[in-house]
Amino acid sequence: MFLEQWLIVVIFFTTIVCLIKFQKVPERVFSAASLACFAFSLISTEQLLSNAVNPGLVTLLLLVICAFAFERTSLLRKIAAVLFNGSVFKSYLKTLFATVIASGFLNNTAVVATLISPVKNNKLIPATKLLLPLSYAAILGGTLTLIGTSTNLIVNSMLIERGETGFAFFDFLPIGLAAVVVCFIVMAFTINRLKGTLNNHTVISDYFVDAKVTANSPLIGKTVEQNGLRNLESLFLVEIVRENRLISPVAPSQMIREGDKLIFSGDVTKVLILQQFEGLTLFAEQDGLLRDNLTEVVIKPGAAVVGKTLKTAGFRARFDAAVVAVRREGEKLSGKLGDITIQSGDFLVLAVGPDFAKRTNLTKNFFILSGVKAENMLSGTKERIVLWGFLATIGSSLVFGVSLFKCFVFYLALLVASKCLSLNEIKRRFPLELWLIVMSALTLATALDNTGVSALIANKVEYLLAGQSVYIAFIGVFVLTLVLTEVITNNAAAALTFPLAFSIAQGLGVSYLPFVLAVAFAASGSFISPYGYQTNLMVYNAGNYKLTDFIKFGLPISITYSVVVITLVPLFFPF
Repeated sequence: MFLEQWLIVVIFFTTIVCLIKFQKVPERVFSAASLACFAFSLISTEQLLSNAVNPGLVTLLLLVICAFAFERTSLLRKIAAVLFNGSVFKSYLKTLFATVIASGFLNNTAVVATLISPVKNNKLIPATKLLLPLSYAAILGGTLTLIGTSTNLIVNSMLIERGETGFAFFDFLPIGLAAVVVCFIVMAFTINRLKGTLNNHTVISDYFVDAKVTANSPLIGKTVEQNGLRNLESLFLVEIVRENRLISPVAPSQMIREGDKLIFSGDVTKVLILQQFEGLTLFAEQDGLLRDNLTEVVIKPGAAVVGKTLKTAGFRARFDAAVVAVRREGEKLSGKLGDITIQSGDFLVLAVGPDFAKRTNLTKNFFILSGVKAENMLSGTKERIVLWGFLATIGSSLVFGVSLFKCFVFYLALLVASKCLSLNEIKRRFPLELWLIVMSALTLATALDNTGVSALIANKVEYLLAGQSVYIAFIGVFVLTLVLTEVITNNAAAALTFPLAFSIAQGLGVSYLPFVLAVAFAASGSFISPYGYQTNLMVYNAGNYKLTDFIKFGLPISITYSVVVITLVPLFFPF
C-alpha cells in the first residue's frame, strides 16, 4: 500500500474509535476526519465543495427545515387526541399503528415528542408499558419510505454521489411493512416484560392558564375527549368554570358549553397551542396583547396590585400588559384567572405592549425575571398551507416524477412567502450537525475512492469469498452496521459502512442495491440500546427505563427485525 492509502485507512479507523469514545459530538469527529483528508490532499477542493451541496444531502436538509413548520400544526395533536379511548387493546393498536404511519411521512422524532405527554397522562395504559413500544413503532415506521428516517436519505445521498440513481419513494415499503407486522407480533408476546403501574394521580403544577369558549365555537356540544382537550402537550385541563360553578376534576365525557372557562395548568411556553382550537379565547387575548414576546415577573411585597383581582388590577392601563398565566408556589390555584386575587410572590407571565419597558412603575411592582418564548403554533390559513403544501410536495414527486429536491425547494419557498416559516426560524433550525456528518462521510468515501482503497477492499473481498456465497458478505455488512448503530448512533453507522458495502458489492461483481439496503435497514434497527436512535433516548428519559429494559424487550425484536430484513432484501432486490 502507498502512503496515501495508509493515511486514509488510519483516518477511517481513527474515526470509528473516536465516534465510540466521543458519542455526544459525532459532528466534530466527522469534521476532523474531513479536514484531515483535505489537509493531506486526499480529496480536491472541487470534490469537497461538491459533497457539501450533494443533492441528496440538500434534500435531507430541506426536509428537516420544512418539518419544523409541520410540527407546529395541529395534526399530530389531533392524532394524539383520539388514541386513548375504548379498550386497552384498541388503544395499543391505534397508538402504535398511528405512530408507524405518521413516522413514514413525518420526522419520527417529532412524532414521538408529540405523543410522549399524552402517553404519560393516559388513564388506560401504564406509560412504561407503552413509551418503549412507541419508540420502536416510530423506528419501524421510518423504514417504510425514503423520507421516513434520516438514515434512508443519508444512504440515498451517498448513492447519488457515486453517480447512481437514487431510491424511489416507496422502494423501502415491502420490506419495511413486513418488518412492522412481524415485529408487532413479537411485541404482543413480550410486552409483559415491561413493568409499570397506571398513574391515576395528575400532578397539577406550573402556570395557571384561562381560556373561554366563545359563541358558535365548534367545541360546543362535544365532550372534552372528542375535542382533544384532555391531554395536550405539557398542558392539562384541570377545571371548568360554568355559570359560577366549578367542575373539577374534569371527566373525559364532560360536555363543553358556550361561555365555559377552561382552566389549564402546565408549561406556559405551550400556551399558543390553545389558539389552534377555533372558538377558544385566552384571557390575555381579549386585551389584544398576546404575542411571542412574553415576560415573566414576580409580584413585589407592597405592589399596587396586591390584594386586587387580575380583572380589577387594570394591567393594561397600569403597565401596558395583560396576564397570560399565573403561578403560586406551594398552592393550587382554582377558579377563573380573572378572579384570582394577586399576592406578593406570585409569578406572572405577561404579554407586554410596546410601552411596557417605558413605564416607571415597573420596579415598584415587579421583579422582572426574563422573557418567555412561547412556541409559535400555526392555525387557520397558515396551517392549511403547511398541510396541503406538504401533500402536494410528496404527490408531485410520486405522480409526476419530479425530484424531491425540486419539490422541497418550492415548498420551502411557499412556507417563507406565506410567513409559515421565518428566516430567523430557518437559521435556528438549520441542522448544522447533520450536514457536517453527512458531508464529512461523503468526503471520507471520496478519499477512499481517490486513493484506491475502495478498489483494494473490493479485490480483497473477491479473493476471500471466491467460491463462497455472496449471502455471507451481505449478512456481514448488515451485522456490522447493526452493531455500529447501537454503539455510535444510526446516522454515523450508515455514513461509515456505506462505502465498505458499496466496495464489497463491486468486488463481488453483484448488484449494489442489496448491500446498500442492508446498510439502510441495519442503521435504523436500534432496539437494544437507548443511545443508538434519538427516539430511544427520548423515551429512556421520559419513562425512567433501565438499560436492562431495552435488552429484555428489545433483543427479541432486534433478532426478528434482522431475520426479516436479511431474508426479504435479496428476494426483492436480487444480487
